[in-house]
Amino acid sequence: MNAALGLSLAILFLLGVPIAVAIGLASVIGIEVQGRLPLLLVAQRMFTGIDSFPLMAIPLFILAGNLMSAGGISHRLVELAKSIVGGIQGGLACSCVLTCMMFASVSGSSVATTFAIGAILIPAMVKHGYPAPMAASIQASSAELGVLIPPSIPLILYGVSTDTSIGKLFVAGLGPGLLVATSLMVLVLVICRVRGIGMNDGDDRSSVARAAYAATPALLVPVVILGGIYSGIFTPTEASAAAVATALIVGLGIYRELKFSMLPEILKQTVISTSAIMIIIAAASLFSFLITRSGLPNEVAAWFKDMFDSRIAFLLAVNILLLVVGMFIETSAAILVLAPILAPIAVAYGVDPVHFGLIIVVNLALGMITPPLGVNLFAAAAVAKLPVEKIIPHLIWFVLTVFGALMIITYVPAITLWPVDFVFGN
Repeated sequence: MNAALGLSLAILFLLGVPIAVAIGLASVIGIEVQGRLPLLLVAQRMFTGIDSFPLMAIPLFILAGNLMSAGGISHRLVELAKSIVGGIQGGLACSCVLTCMMFASVSGSSVATTFAIGAILIPAMVKHGYPAPMAASIQASSAELGVLIPPSIPLILYGVSTDTSIGKLFVAGLGPGLLVATSLMVLVLVICRVRGIGMNDGDDRSSVARAAYAATPALLVPVVILGGIYSGIFTPTEASAAAVATALIVGLGIYRELKFSMLPEILKQTVISTSAIMIIIAAASLFSFLITRSGLPNEVAAWFKDMFDSRIAFLLAVNILLLVVGMFIETSAAILVLAPILAPIAVAYGVDPVHFGLIIVVNLALGMITPPLGVNLFAAAAVAKLPVEKIIPHLIWFVLTVFGALMIITYVPAITLWPVDFVFGN
């Protein structure tokens, strides 16, 4: 059955079949080839895969992000970031990174971050003399923070698929997220200094006090989410509902840029995005069940132990594997298929499952800005109205920078685990 599952999945991917359909169809082919399992199992396992309380956080965080975009919250976060770092050469590019980090603390989605922030900052950077491909590269790479800074939809999926605490994963994401953000800001400052770009980034910048006052209601959203989770007031799933309520209050009642007439379209966008993710989760749940039942995880674990005699070598091999996978397979599908197989092996090598979850997510985040899949890359290209091939040469330094941060995250687990130990205790 393993051969039938793997071969059929590879063929379907090569044929360009949608991810969810490919995974589900490969699972049905595997069942038919095996011949001892009823097809009723398909509906049963797919339903069971999405019948999960933690997964309720996904549509709610997506809805909160959409409400923020429409309610004027993203614009005020941009102005706040510009007031803080926009006064230096390259400050506008740094503002992009900083704003993405703040917006990520609510949306949980890198693509949502790309569209919400890129629509404001890519034109602004171009206006200030940044080459359009460079501006798009900065936005695409900064939007990765949407899957690192909590709350993060990929971290929720990893937690559900490996039975790892989502609260601990959210706390663990802070260190890697800040490391990647800092690395990107240093890179853009160096590039701007070397190329003489961004000399007038401080023009039209509000004072920090004024921007902070205007953005105070916007900052309530991440404060409610993260403060509630870390203080133990509510679970990540409950935090997603609180995020929606707070975004509605801020957008409708305080900024008044969100109108009731806009809600049907926002809900429609949320349903479409949620449906795409949930169908992938359902199909991947069936696929993972069949993989586990076939004994493949044990075979893979035995192979790894024969091939790699140390944790260092194992982690390097996993990084290479995930970097390649992330270039060709959508992040949610990759996590749901690979995490249940790789996480137990990592634990056998002495890797903390929370730390390993961040290694997986950072790896797959790189795939979001690399072709041929590169959802952030294509989203930034769409916002900038540029062909992807013009952006790629400018993107190389950003990819190398994030890869360097990934190596640090992989081999210095304290960056990931120290906040977890601080919040939850040893």
